Amino acid sequence: AEAEQEDEEAFELLGREEGLKARAAQHKRQEAQHAEEKRQLEREKAAHARALKRAQLEGQSRFSKASERFLNGRYFLTRLLGRGGFSEVWAARDLKDPEGGLREVAVKVHQLNSAWSEDRKESYIKHATREYTIHSAIDHPRVVRLWDVFEISSSAFATVLEFCAGPDLDHHLAAHQTIAEREAKSIIVQVLQGLRYLNTPSGEGPDRRQGIIHYDLKPGNILFDDRGEVKITDFGLSKIVEEEAEGTSMDLTSQGAGTYWYLPPECFQMGDRPPRISSKVDVWSVGVIFFQMLYGRRPFGEGQAPQQLLHSGALLRAGGEALAFPARPPVSEEGKAFVRLCLARAAADRPTVRELCRHPYLS
Repeated sequence: AEAEQEDEEAFELLGREEGLKARAAQHKRQEAQHAEEKRQLEREKAAHARALKRAQLEGQSRFSKASERFLNGRYFLTRLLGRGGFSEVWAARDLKDPEGGLREVAVKVHQLNSAWSEDRKESYIKHATREYTIHSAIDHPRVVRLWDVFEISSSAFATVLEFCAGPDLDHHLAAHQTIAEREAKSIIVQVLQGLRYLNTPSGEGPDRRQGIIHYDLKPGNILFDDRGEVKITDFGLSKIVEEEAEGTSMDLTSQGAGTYWYLPPECFQMGDRPPRISSKVDVWSVGVIFFQMLYGRRPFGEGQAPQQLLHSGALLRAGGEALAFPARPPVSEEGKAFVRLCLARAAADRPTVRELCRHPYLS
């Protein structure tokens, strides 16, 4: 009888312990739910703030009145998507869509500042013309298409681009902080598809397209379409590679340009002659972006202003043994090895884009 009573007491104690565990698990689930609800509210708050900012900018635009929004006898601007230093990007409808519909497009309006000197205006136009020339020859499903270019006035012109309904990767990361490894890898594979096309010369004779180094690959230049698929954009800093050989390098003639967090050490090396660059610049950018998707922060220079980052010398020391992986979230050793390869400090130790596309981690 005494043994039976002890068994009953032990079972009663076990039941209480399990009850406490159940309550603790429930409390943990509620905490996680509340944390997710808080994050969702923060995302909605940020989205409302962006929408309010866009509405304010739209009201300040030269195209704030509907009567001013019909451009080139073809494009009707519907809503402002964003504004940079000297340009605005609008969603628009193509009223002369060759397929007979009302295709939605993105119209980027470039405005020359009346206070600029003639030399600066000429330089801006030359830069924009170069970007258009590079972009107009590109036709690949992983790259935003350039459809048209036209003059608005003596001080303004526009380029018409494929419209991407989704956010860019920068906004996606701002909303979600991190991306699960499998999804992040899928994004990288799609980016590399686009880069492989860009880096590879194609065609013959007058239709020949030379290889291109993007040189400004970053989350803000990776867009998503309405199906969630990746599109690369912005060729303002792209470099034309004259030779055909894989891994061919060229002189960097615009040292100091680009987004510093995403450029490799060779872009900042000083000397008697410009540093040599190749498609391995884009490989480094891929490594930084992959790291940022996995861990919610950049591997180098996080929290530093661009000029501070440049003058501290940190960019020359980035990569290699300076690369450290956070403990969480968990990432496979194969994924970490892939990032390390992309972020090899010496360009000679880094694969080309085409070599990286063949990496077993991606298959």
